[in-house]
Amino acid sequence: MNHTNSSQRAELEPLPVNIPSVQPGGGVCYQIELAWGRVRRWYLKTFRKAYVVRMAKLRHGDPTGCPHEVLDPRDLKYFRNQCTASWPVSDDPFQWRERVPFARWGLCELQLMAYPLALVTIIAASTFRRTYVPFYLIAPVTCVICGLIVWFFRDPERAIPQEPSLFVSPADGKVVDITRLEYDGYIDGPTVRIGLFLSIFNVHVNRAPAAARVTALRYFPGQFISALNPASAVENEAMWIGMEEEKPPYRRFAVRQIAGQFARRIVCELRPGESVTRGHKFGMIKLGSRTELYLPATEGLEIIAQLGQKVCAGADVLAKYQT
Repeated sequence: MNHTNSSQRAELEPLPVNIPSVQPGGGVCYQIELAWGRVRRWYLKTFRKAYVVRMAKLRHGDPTGCPHEVLDPRDLKYFRNQCTASWPVSDDPFQWRERVPFARWGLCELQLMAYPLALVTIIAASTFRRTYVPFYLIAPVTCVICGLIVWFFRDPERAIPQEPSLFVSPADGKVVDITRLEYDGYIDGPTVRIGLFLSIFNVHVNRAPAAARVTALRYFPGQFISALNPASAVENEAMWIGMEEEKPPYRRFAVRQIAGQFARRIVCELRPGESVTRGHKFGMIKLGSRTELYLPATEGLEIIAQLGQKVCAGADVLAKYQT
């Protein structure tokens, strides 16, 4: 890329081959969901042919690049970054899922883990005083675990600040790092890094810090060291996202999603060239993790965030520019 003038638009980098889906790290639940998708597409083509034809007529863009047939919006859940296919909101019969207060990328994990735990809780609780073996003592444990899983995948609504030149937090969590760097190759100049630690009790949905155009994505496979360990920022699996503001002076900034000891699945559905609004939900990190925001340390930058501060993605301002 050419970074000699921040007022110039950045060149787009093609999506790397090591990002074959929005969840490049894969996973057991991911594979189960893909297997279910194959069954679902067989069912639709066999028993709901009229639906398949109708959805094909309503589809926009090109599905080329998706590793399987794109019959309806569900087929793009993990592969929207591989093609340009889409459906208008008015023609998407599954748009209601966006209103469910749980992260859409975690619905499979939520069901596969929470349903069995809820069933065990009910069965164990029903044995109270019916047997000499105190199976009912298991119920409180499984109930608490089930509640924690449901709590983890929650996705509450957020009020997004509308004032210009603001950069909101890309994640929920605690501000653990505000560091000035002498130089960043993408930003092409002095940079401020703001690091956020996400515990398992935080909302893990990531949001865009500002209205921007995505210019590049880079996926780095790695280890799963505890996010409390500073080495995790360098050695752990990570997704780097390069962006630039939608309007002049087209400031370039970046977000890094970093896996943690328990968070081993990074989700990022963005693709180079697309534009997002401030607060737009673009992915998540499944379980405790770290997220970093890199901003150009130019004149007029004011850091609002403070070390130790707890912030909410999309709602709390981390920094702002005077111009």
